[in-house]
Amino acid sequence: MRVERNRDQAKRNTHARQTPHRAGPPLYAALDLGTNSCRMLVARPDGAHFKIVDAFSKSVKLGRELERSGALSEAAIRRTIAALQVCASKVKRNRVTRMRMVATEACRRASNGEHFLRQVTRQTGLKLEMISPAEEARLAVISCAPLVDPMAEQVLVIDIGGGSTELIWLDLSALAPEARSRGMMTLSIDKNRTGQAAHGIRVVDWISVPLGVATLHERFSDVREVRSRFALMSCYFEDEMAEFAPYMDEMKPDYLDQFQMIGTSGTVTTVGAAHLGLSRYDRSVVDGMTLSAGQINDVIEGFLGTDFKGRIGQLGIGLDRADLVLAGAAILQTLLRIWPTDRLRVADRGLREGMLYSMMGADGALKGPR
Repeated sequence: MRVERNRDQAKRNTHARQTPHRAGPPLYAALDLGTNSCRMLVARPDGAHFKIVDAFSKSVKLGRELERSGALSEAAIRRTIAALQVCASKVKRNRVTRMRMVATEACRRASNGEHFLRQVTRQTGLKLEMISPAEEARLAVISCAPLVDPMAEQVLVIDIGGGSTELIWLDLSALAPEARSRGMMTLSIDKNRTGQAAHGIRVVDWISVPLGVATLHERFSDVREVRSRFALMSCYFEDEMAEFAPYMDEMKPDYLDQFQMIGTSGTVTTVGAAHLGLSRYDRSVVDGMTLSAGQINDVIEGFLGTDFKGRIGQLGIGLDRADLVLAGAAILQTLLRIWPTDRLRVADRGLREGMLYSMMGADGALKGPR
């Protein structure tokens, strides 16, 4: 009798391990496969926001040599699929109930992008969605919404990615200050870039410039002298964004008191960490911090010094990413020169956070003011 009871208990224990009970809200997953990195968050709703329960980030360099060849290389595909297999195991282990997984500029531009995504599904079970530049811009805005200043009437969100840079100029003046963050979370963006109004927000203009830190670096990688390369990258990026309406109209800083620039990218957070003198990155002190234009320019000037790679190394950034930081700094300084604002809000958040807010909001899982 005792043996049978022990067997029954063993069966119950085995069943419990196979089907663990998970109390509380459901889990969501958001994966962003970019030109340089593969990143995923697993989170659960927590009031008006969410709590991260698992994460993954890997530099896969999916877009390496894309500028030259026009296709994703076999080596890049192997690296990326290996990373996505880790993501698949995390999704399964956490028993995620709702997910969204997207691919951006590298897959959009590559001649074998669609084939690669089918290969990903066959080998990992994950189904990645190749999103449009308009959707990428929308998700960037949603992710930054909690950081908008309630008094800001004009907001420029910049997302410096690996293969593209999104610029979205919003007019929030028709919304009450307390409604501006929530309004940004429900934003829709017209793929035709026409100025539209929704929920009291007018999209003055948006653009996806097909240049990010990886593609801009590759284009000028043969220029050895750092300052010369930096200047060439800055000029080239400015030329590529020339059709952005706020740039064409030479919008003057008549409303600087009501203007806010929010930057989301590894470039922006690296500049923030460098200003703070961090030797080990700490998201809790970087996300949401405000940098003056002078502070940003001081950091970038340090990057342009004789010990450029040594300066990057002090931040705990691998030398393989040093050149990408320089390309991102060229983009950032160009934007600060065009719109001479005296401050930038730093956002350590991006498409993953945008997807999580969007999914949870659609499900009614977020509660309270945002």
